Amino acid sequence: MTGRDLRIVFMGTPEFAVASLRLLVECGYQVVGVITAPDKPAGRGMKMQESAVKRYALEKGLTVLQPEKLKNPEFIRELRALKADLQVVVAFRMLPEMVWTMPRFGTFNLHGSLLPQYRGAAPLNWAVINGEKETGVTTFLLDHEIDTGRILFKEKITIGDQDTVGGIHDRLMEIGAKLVLRTIDALAEGNYTAVSQDQVSTEPLKHAPKLFKEDCHIDWSWPGEKIRNLIRGLSPYPGAWTAVTGENGQSSSLKIFFAEFKPESGLVPGTVFTDGRTILKIAAADGWLELTDLQLSGKKRMNTDELLRGFHGNFELRVVRHE
Repeated sequence: MTGRDLRIVFMGTPEFAVASLRLLVECGYQVVGVITAPDKPAGRGMKMQESAVKRYALEKGLTVLQPEKLKNPEFIRELRALKADLQVVVAFRMLPEMVWTMPRFGTFNLHGSLLPQYRGAAPLNWAVINGEKETGVTTFLLDHEIDTGRILFKEKITIGDQDTVGGIHDRLMEIGAKLVLRTIDALAEGNYTAVSQDQVSTEPLKHAPKLFKEDCHIDWSWPGEKIRNLIRGLSPYPGAWTAVTGENGQSSSLKIFFAEFKPESGLVPGTVFTDGRTILKIAAADGWLELTDLQLSGKKRMNTDELLRGFHGNFELRVVRHE
């Protein structure tokens, strides 16, 4: 038996999951159903928006289910009627046991970290924020506790000093898609060893909880490299930010998507310097963060020189100190 012989139900929602679904379809695997999030209002007009996975699935004529509740009896009946041999989960939500145990080959998940490290909702962000030098993707069999199931396969990549989480996301999206296919084939052929996460690492576990706005708030009393890692780990989304006031005294937020750190002693954290033309930098505890890619509230994202040109040399900015 090969992976193409299996009836597969795919579960996912964002763009990260589309790469895996696309590769399954293009390589001739039997995707008999796609489970994704319900449509929801978004944007200024609050129009109903479909998930990236749903848009692709409909384009390819795949059966799509969008349950509000995964224990809903009607959804369970519809899912069972698909007669899946295997379920593949990429960037979806936690499944109830009655769902993940349904197929004869079980259910596996593609996770954006080297498990058991960085279990949780935002593994790519936290790896960069914490200054890790490598990360990757892992496939594992679902179990009762989230992200704790037996590991099937892993792929590693290095994290460079200039990498942002956006770039890491795009690289792992493609690598993860190939790992999904490798995992399906191995499960179909029985050519795998599932390893308990307790046997993989004895290092203290680092977690990857969901990010909230306050997690993205820059504390300028931190060392510069720590701040720079926070910026890289939140770029382009959700974006590291600092509260600022302009020359008119109005408060707003400044999102920073990239910055270079230059060590220097004797600075007052939060001090702002600009030449009014091309340079805008803010002092950390041990040096300057020179901002190169940013967005003032109410304005578009732009390079520093673009922003400063818009003020025609008349630019003043003060950082509101982090409480």
